[in-house]
Amino acid sequence: MSIFIWIIQLFFVPALSPLCIGIIRKIKAKLQNRQGANIFQPYRDIWKLLHKDEVISNDASWVFRFTPYIVFAVTLVVGFSIPIFFPRIAGFVTSDILFVVYTLAIGTFFMALAGVDTGSAFGGFGSSREMTISALAEGGFIFSLLTMALIAGSSNLFDIASFSQSIGGQYFLPVLLAFGGFFIVLLAETARFPFDNPATHLELTMVHEAMILEFSGKRLALMEWAAANKLLIFMVLGANLFFPFGFGTDVGLASISLSIFYFLIKIFLFCGAIAVLESTIAKFRFFRLPDLLFISFIFNVVAIGLIYSIK
Repeated sequence: MSIFIWIIQLFFVPALSPLCIGIIRKIKAKLQNRQGANIFQPYRDIWKLLHKDEVISNDASWVFRFTPYIVFAVTLVVGFSIPIFFPRIAGFVTSDILFVVYTLAIGTFFMALAGVDTGSAFGGFGSSREMTISALAEGGFIFSLLTMALIAGSSNLFDIASFSQSIGGQYFLPVLLAFGGFFIVLLAETARFPFDNPATHLELTMVHEAMILEFSGKRLALMEWAAANKLLIFMVLGANLFFPFGFGTDVGLASISLSIFYFLIKIFLFCGAIAVLESTIAKFRFFRLPDLLFISFIFNVVAIGLIYSIK
């Protein structure tokens, strides 16, 4: 039955991730007094791009041609390796927090390489900005997961999610601080406000969009799909590590169905929070972003200090 859960997880992230993008866009449209597109529009966009022809620069190397497949495969591997419905199964070596962090970093690395591979000026500054943000966010990302690992006594995400269900009230403040730091990293790593504007094509504000500007057709579809997968992965980590309620108690169909129901509620709340945040704040100037990421790092350092003081 555990194999059945692994198979569900393998397909669940890419199947649900475009819907999360659609929900965020729909909520933002309603908050801005617009009708907005249907929540299933991202699926139609991906389907349309998969059937379009591609234009590839003569200067593009194998890096540009293979990056979409690498980035998309990275999100599939990580989505397969994180606890989504049922934490009480043996996690693979891919479920270690450092494996997850650095596997996602591989995708970012290749995406930045692809941005500069064709010699585009837009791609160059987009890659430069992306690597700066990623380097600064990495510390906060690792330390937020490390906080939960120290509480659970394990670096395996399934063990952390399982243990987190029984965390005592004395760890409430460290977990809250770690979640605050993690949420800032979530916005940075997934190209959301105030770090990036996912709906812009203005050269002064592009980060993620600048790196994928040269892609078209099937490769652009994979890059957009992978970005949606990455957003859902971060929301899953935030929902199931810091708010570990609603997990299935056994591998029965009724338990898994109830777990999926609670999971969808948590993801919808994350989508709503991101949409409200993006509708109420403006994008920060690039040189203000390190300050925000430093705050994320400090939150997690304080959380780890509080854990040691409690123990």
